[in-house]
Amino acid sequence: MWVPTLSASSCSSEEREESSGEPGLTPVYLNVYDLTPVNNYLYWFGIGIFHSGIEAHDLEYCYGAHEYPTSGVYEVEPKNCPGFIFRRSVLLGTTSMSRSDFRSYMEKLSRKYHGDTYHLIAKNCNHFTEEVCSQLTGKPIPGWINRLARVRSVIVFCQKAFSLQLLVLLQNALSSPMRMNQTLRHLLCQMKKDQSTIL
Repeated sequence: MWVPTLSASSCSSEEREESSGEPGLTPVYLNVYDLTPVNNYLYWFGIGIFHSGIEAHDLEYCYGAHEYPTSGVYEVEPKNCPGFIFRRSVLLGTTSMSRSDFRSYMEKLSRKYHGDTYHLIAKNCNHFTEEVCSQLTGKPIPGWINRLARVRSVIVFCQKAFSLQLLVLLQNALSSPMRMNQTLRHLLCQMKKDQSTIL
């Protein structure tokens, strides 16, 4: 279970050196930034509006939006991403990837993350760090980092699905009362199925 900390924290350099534990393995960190001061309140409820970057080999990479069909991936000084307020570093695991392999991997991945394809809900900086973390450590980033985007995408999906069902119901109601009853029964059965799979 996720438990928030009272204040923003980061690992000290001594902790960082000791955290990999094994020779040849490099620690991988998720550096988390606040996008808004409101996060100081939302954080306690397990949500927030966060930016994140992935750090390994004293290099941090982030993903952001711009209007051009070129890479939106950029390198920054660790824990110092311009325009954001550093909150904390989260140790995600370790990687055996060398510094040059890490840079090459990021360069290759950056072709997939163009600035003009950035989407706040579907393809944001946290999706980028999720993919990198999965590749480097085999683990996902903590769920609270991108929870607000996931919640929003579920709401949008439900709105679209519900609207579509209402259109079908309305169309059937206009064509015949008997078809309306059939459609209504089908819709109620489907909603019961959906509810049982969610729970």
